[in-house]
Amino acid sequence: MPTVRLDLGYDGSGFHGYAKQEGLRTVQGELETALGRVLGGSPETAVAGRTDAGVHARGQVVSFAAGPTLDTEQLLRALNGMLGPEIAVTRAAMVDNGFHARHSAVWRRYRYRLGTRPGGDPLTRGYTWDVGRDLDREAMELAAAVFLGEHDFSSFCRGGGSSVRQVEESRLIAEDEGVLVYWVRANAFCHQMVRSLVGHLYDVGRGFASADDAGMVLGAGDRSLVVTVAPPHGLTLWEVGY
Repeated sequence: MPTVRLDLGYDGSGFHGYAKQEGLRTVQGELETALGRVLGGSPETAVAGRTDAGVHARGQVVSFAAGPTLDTEQLLRALNGMLGPEIAVTRAAMVDNGFHARHSAVWRRYRYRLGTRPGGDPLTRGYTWDVGRDLDREAMELAAAVFLGEHDFSSFCRGGGSSVRQVEESRLIAEDEGVLVYWVRANAFCHQMVRSLVGHLYDVGRGFASADDAGMVLGAGDRSLVVTVAPPHGLTLWEVGY
């Protein structure tokens, strides 16, 4: 059967993550319910990245099998009518039958926003971790560079399985006055990896750890060495590469 690709974004504030959970409101649950209404039956969907509760997405990708006569333009309009404004489907298209939202992806890119302005910004509070203090940006940049390359990120991951990942981008920039943005891109991420990386960078920035500690923590493979895990609302799945 032909494969449909959906590109979507969502505000994760009101969801218990992407993946379906019994009795909880999730992005996948809402999306598949809407698809069921349009298609007359809920398809089995695949997703590029399972975001946690409270995490947002700008460039999430979902795929599923559908009949050859499906009108993707009509599907796009119908889904946005049912899912908006929290979920926005920006593209619906027929793609090669071998396409799979998760397995075909070669990298994922995340953005994390930290606010250093005292009191924070009420207009971006839902998408920024307002720490309300100055941070040592230079030390944080040095620590972020340590994460580049292929490493075992066991210290920064929850759960079992392999934690070896190839990180192709890990950089901190000043986006606006009082806002620091961490960009990270890798072939894949394990559970809470990005939030743990940001938490450690925050500890470096506030002087709780030194920039040199990043390499020690990375090499130790010891989850207990990561003291701080950044909250989910500052994190956005920005884009997925195929």
